[in-house]
Amino acid sequence: MKVVSKQNNSHMCLICGMENTAGVRGQFYNMEDGSVGGLFTFRAEHQSYPGRVHGGMLATMIDELAGRVLWTDCPDKIAVTMDINVKYRKPVPYDVPLKGRGVYAQKLSRAYSAKCYIMNMDGEVLAEGEAKYLIMPNDKITDADVDKELDIYIPDDVTEIDF
Repeated sequence: MKVVSKQNNSHMCLICGMENTAGVRGQFYNMEDGSVGGLFTFRAEHQSYPGRVHGGMLATMIDELAGRVLWTDCPDKIAVTMDINVKYRKPVPYDVPLKGRGVYAQKLSRAYSAKCYIMNMDGEVLAEGEAKYLIMPNDKITDADVDKELDIYIPDDVTEIDF
């Protein structure tokens, strides 16, 4: 599937923060079908059992993908998680490139839900989930300057992600 554009990264987010030394530093893209795609690799710092990514990190990635679905068509808005459900399908190793995908399940004027998947590069679903979000004004969510926090753009040559 073709990449339409790339989304920005933040400074300190656990999933997309480029200055967070413990973070995943995932990269996210707006896809031609209106979904969000992600490319990322968990590291040993993200483990539970040796050789396995912690389930909480997988849930956090699903939350990130679902949150970024909003930015596929409303890049100036942010939302907060109201509910999240995750199903773990297979053990997820670290130090292995992975991909994620998020799509709207439902969209209302002030809320939405998204269905998300974490897959290996062969497309096998390792974890999936659905999250519900409430869209709110930025100043009701945080005192921080959201535009300044999400101002890191990392150019790359990703033009397609195989979903």
